[in-house]
Amino acid sequence: MAQEATIAKQPELEWIQMKKDFDNERAHEEESAKEKFIRKFKQNPLVPIGCLATAGALSFGLYSFQKGERRMSQMMMRARILAQGFTVAALVVGVIYTLRNDAFKENKESKKSA
Repeated sequence: MAQEATIAKQPELEWIQMKKDFDNERAHEEESAKEKFIRKFKQNPLVPIGCLATAGALSFGLYSFQKGERRMSQMMMRARILAQGFTVAALVVGVIYTLRNDAFKENKESKKSA
């Protein structure tokens, strides 16, 4: 009976060990926030540019609103919406491109190994 209890717990312990091993491997591969930003910027540079354009339009629009320039403020709020749309479109295009690129690499690797 004691052997059966030991056998039943072994897969659970095996998963714990695998998780520890995985965590140890990832600990060496951790990247800083700056490195991650640079990597993501290189993958899809239009998203951060769109974010900056959105923030710029919003800031200038709020500044214009504070000064009482209603027409400019309204125009900047419309520009902000356009910049947000551009950012979302760039994000979607970047994700699709990355997925297709990864699928292409996997397909190429599977043909090499076959």
